[in-house]
Amino acid sequence: MKKRFISCLLLLSLSLGNAASAAQLHALIKDQNGKPLADAVVLATPQDNKNIVLQKRHEMDQIDKEFIPHVKVVTAGSMVHFPNKDNIRHHVYSFSPAKVFELPLYSGASALPVLFDKSGPVVLGCNIHDWMLGYIYVADTPYFGKSTEDGKVLISNMPAGEYTVRVWHPDMKATEQSTLRTVTLEAAKDADMEWQLAVKPVFKIPRASGSSSAAYR
Repeated sequence: MKKRFISCLLLLSLSLGNAASAAQLHALIKDQNGKPLADAVVLATPQDNKNIVLQKRHEMDQIDKEFIPHVKVVTAGSMVHFPNKDNIRHHVYSFSPAKVFELPLYSGASALPVLFDKSGPVVLGCNIHDWMLGYIYVADTPYFGKSTEDGKVLISNMPAGEYTVRVWHPDMKATEQSTLRTVTLEAAKDADMEWQLAVKPVFKIPRASGSSSAAYR
């Protein structure tokens, strides 16, 4: 009993020590006009390539004929569920290179989860509701974040070391490769980075109204 107690204390002290020495990366993402840009994904990959990618269970909701959230980040190897919380059926699909799949017409949570095992962006659509558009970014690193409405991203609990950092946004004109930067993080210190991305005008397909089809109601 005493040995177990001592072991627990050692594990706790190691965890607290790691947390105290961990670094944080603050990023600010703006558009070409200097306005904060939401839904930008920032990914930091350790250059020693010893990171462990955690695989988790995620959900991409369908509410009021929209994908919620608009952009979701998961790690490679994760399972994603697509619950339909509307009172009509949806037909979710993607033809993206990172993941091609199709969930035929269903409602509720009856659709099987989808395994996302290849990194990169995945564009989601619905065969019934053309305006439904969503994105899943499959990350190859556990160190990532997504910008909020103020354009800010915080990535915490990062071990000290050198990282390659890149940015992705569904509407950006550039490629991820062009956003590549490196940063060296020191233990228990914060680092600040900033990007200004040129984004394309967003054309939104109008939501159908007054259709005789029950699927559009």
